[in-house]
Amino acid sequence: MKRKVAAWLMAVLAGGMMISCGQGAPAKKGSGNGETAEADTGRPVITFTEYRHDFGKLTEGEVVSHTFHFTNTGTADLLITSVSASCGCTVPKYSKKPVKPGESGDIEVEFNTLGKSGHQQKSIAVRGNTSPPVTMLVITADVEPARK
Repeated sequence: MKRKVAAWLMAVLAGGMMISCGQGAPAKKGSGNGETAEADTGRPVITFTEYRHDFGKLTEGEVVSHTFHFTNTGTADLLITSVSASCGCTVPKYSKKPVKPGESGDIEVEFNTLGKSGHQQKSIAVRGNTSPPVTMLVITADVEPARK
């Protein structure tokens, strides 16, 4: 009787070990990195036509804008969750609607030079469901003092 219980206990433990290690489960196709083909629904990729824009020489007090164009070159819908600038003088505008693969969108950036002088460099962080999750854009300008 003890041998039957011991054999049954060993079979249960061995079966449990095989299931917990994935040995008893059917094989799934995947990339070999732990992801299965069924779980891989693709990734959005945001690709800008340019990542930097130089406004050149400006006079203090000017308000200028530039539109950064991008395309979703990935295989899933792109969702921009936020766009933030490094300074309150720089205001980004963007659509919160998903961008389908192959489609394009814009991020407009307005820069107010009031109270600024010299070389200016401002960063714009674009956050979304992309990999990497943050893409940086940069605007620069050389601001000359306004004549009084």
